[in-house]
Amino acid sequence: MLAPRAIVALSIASALAFVHGRQTTVVPKAKFVPLRPAAPTASLQLTLVLPPTNIDGLHAALYDVSDPKSPNYGKHLSKSDVEAFVAPKPESVKAVTTWLAQHNIDAEVASPSGDMLRIDIPVSKANELLAANFTEFKDKDTGAILTRTLSVSIPDEVEQHLQYLFPTTEFITPLHPNRPPFQVVSPTPENPVFKRQGVDICSIDVVPQCLEDYYHVPSAPGTAPGNSIAVAGYLNEIATEEDLEFFFMVWRPDVTTTPEFNVVSIDGGVTSGDGTGEASLDIQYTVGVATGVPTTLYSVGDSSTQGFIDIVNFLLGLDELPLVLTTSYGFNESDFQGSEDFANTFCNAYAQLGARGTSVFFASGDNGVYSFAFGSECDGTTFGPSFPSGCPFLTSVGATTGYDSGTEVVADFSGGGFSNIFPQPSYQSAAVQSYLDALGSTNAGLFNRSGRAYPDISAQGINYVTRINGTFFLSEGTSASTPVWASVVALLNDALLNAGKPPLGFINPLLYSEGAAALNDITSGSNTGCGAQGFPALAGWDPATGLGSPDYDKLLALVMSL
Repeated sequence: MLAPRAIVALSIASALAFVHGRQTTVVPKAKFVPLRPAAPTASLQLTLVLPPTNIDGLHAALYDVSDPKSPNYGKHLSKSDVEAFVAPKPESVKAVTTWLAQHNIDAEVASPSGDMLRIDIPVSKANELLAANFTEFKDKDTGAILTRTLSVSIPDEVEQHLQYLFPTTEFITPLHPNRPPFQVVSPTPENPVFKRQGVDICSIDVVPQCLEDYYHVPSAPGTAPGNSIAVAGYLNEIATEEDLEFFFMVWRPDVTTTPEFNVVSIDGGVTSGDGTGEASLDIQYTVGVATGVPTTLYSVGDSSTQGFIDIVNFLLGLDELPLVLTTSYGFNESDFQGSEDFANTFCNAYAQLGARGTSVFFASGDNGVYSFAFGSECDGTTFGPSFPSGCPFLTSVGATTGYDSGTEVVADFSGGGFSNIFPQPSYQSAAVQSYLDALGSTNAGLFNRSGRAYPDISAQGINYVTRINGTFFLSEGTSASTPVWASVVALLNDALLNAGKPPLGFINPLLYSEGAAALNDITSGSNTGCGAQGFPALAGWDPATGLGSPDYDKLLALVMSL
């Protein structure tokens, strides 16, 4: 009698025997163990991505409105302009919907431009449609169960009209709670959080006043109509007004009325409950730093890659976008290798946001050169970039520490490196080449020298005092530095809007061309993460802290001069 796993393997192989058209076959990482064929009546939700009409045109338009040397700088595109670039051609829509109709499947439009369609079908129908054998796999590292297939086949007459279909053959584990980098701060008289309020606390911990003092961030509230910040939340994370009010009472006594924040649910995301760590950190260091700027927590109930796509499509469907989007979550880029079209689907979605004037920030990762949790051995055989920080159309944020002494250094967990999927964009090529020249043979063979390099910028990332469900904790990570940068840009936008100028939008071309002089260059430390090797910080850009941390006064002078 065959062992159960052998039966699963046999059934997968048998489904691949007779297929016609474009076939995609994968071999998952060893950590994904097949358990059993998916139940035929179980429901699958699949998203079909159709080729955009002119994606190169979108990229060109994004750079045109983001390059301070361009006459079109700041002339962000309208919703309809962006949709015209990414909408599929009518013949693609017809070919795909006709194919689905032949199998008695109706699709609904899942994106504002119509480039994504979504179907909900039983496993048996998905197997028939795609000549697949959907199977339940278990991720041995996290315990997550994924329903995937090792092969799909697309008919020849449909192939050119369908760019990607997910989730099918990509094995990308959904976000999962790690041990949170939060340390409880006991409310005792001896504890510095309660004993040394004010500037003196900045020699130990981080509160909004420390950021105001060191980075010259204004304490005055934002006042510009139309300004806004969006905070992405996953994993049932939620912040509360009660925690925010107490946080303001202790650390922003200059503000007489605590600002409120909004919560919007996507994919059934939570909208209430006890305060949790990441959401509390993100809200307290956006509302608490960019005080007065309307802030919304977008609570996404789906913690898989689908949720990351859904929040962008939700925002793109709005007539008025938030001017800043900050996300403290990500994936390992290695999980997307072999699914490069899927990775590009993400990246093109962020390009749409940037083209319409939204600054998109992502945490670079908290495991140094090993992404978020890449290769638990951390043995130095290869570095593991994070995702989506490697996308060239967003801004990746690393972390520093030690600003209390007047000299910031690399936080050793600061995610950084070079993408193995996305090529290096021209806006950063000179800065990156200077670093590579200075680096020499260090870490040779461990990274892709021609890949998109990240992070772009950084900020303090250690010992953030955060109120979580009635208790003060100390938080750390690039998930702390990222909302701070989002707040800095939101306040710059406030000044620009009040002066009748457009918001910053996609800031990387500005940062790499003129913005470096307005940043604090970090030249000490390295991002070894969980391993023994990392990238050292050097003068100029480096893959540990990017171009550096913010100096609001200098940045304000720069952006107001454009």
